[in-house]
Amino acid sequence: MTGPPDRRLALARMEAAHAETQRHVRVVERQIAARAERMTITERAKRRQHGRSASSWTNADERVFQQRLAELALARRGEIDALTRKLDRQETAIAEFRRRNRVSASAAGE
Repeated sequence: MTGPPDRRLALARMEAAHAETQRHVRVVERQIAARAERMTITERAKRRQHGRSASSWTNADERVFQQRLAELALARRGEIDALTRKLDRQETAIAEFRRRNRVSASAAGE
């Protein structure tokens, strides 16, 4: 970038904030998946007499897991949607900043 250092700093801050929001989305997704798995395992153990000795994950377990995953994602839909909109706004702002200051994405990494 051939602009003043404050422009490079501003772009770096914008990109860091975007990366942080992406990490937050991944954390939420991992939390949902982990909770769905725990719920499925708990339900599976209650259904079977020898829950600890049964280590195979059946098709029925997978269906229950997918159902729980969908339910939990729906329950956190507002948070996920807000983060997704924030990511879109950040991407738009970064692209506009680069266009306005004539900076390509490859030059930003310098």
